[in-house]
Amino acid sequence: MSARHFIDTNVFVYSMTSGAPQKTERAEALIAAAIKTRTGVISYQVVQEFFNVAFKRFTPAMTLAEAEQYLTTTFRPLLAVHSSNDLFLQALRLTATDHLSWYDSLIVAAALETECRILYSEDLQNGRRFGELQIRNPFQQTQ
Repeated sequence: MSARHFIDTNVFVYSMTSGAPQKTERAEALIAAAIKTRTGVISYQVVQEFFNVAFKRFTPAMTLAEAEQYLTTTFRPLLAVHSSNDLFLQALRLTATDHLSWYDSLIVAAALETECRILYSEDLQNGRRFGELQIRNPFQQTQ
């Protein structure tokens, strides 16, 4: 895992849930390696989406203290993309040309902006390419 890679929100959600132990284990390993090797990247959007799920759907809900610790130890080392006019313009182009949803286009645009080679996501078509960027579902056995 030496190439720069982007990690989508669903990976972080699986790392904190117990309903799918194999996915949890894979997600935890992917996140730990991303932090250790400093090759993992996330965007501001990933942080927002994760906390929205953690506060509303986790049982029990993540506490504010837990969220602050997770922000510091997990998200901060990976956070590389903030909202910008250029990011939004690229996402608009992706929405138009590649028929992505708005939120998926923002994720792909962020991965492209940081020159990632891999975007780990369960939500996009495994193997699909956007130039040098390839989508990989980290939970499929072939990965």
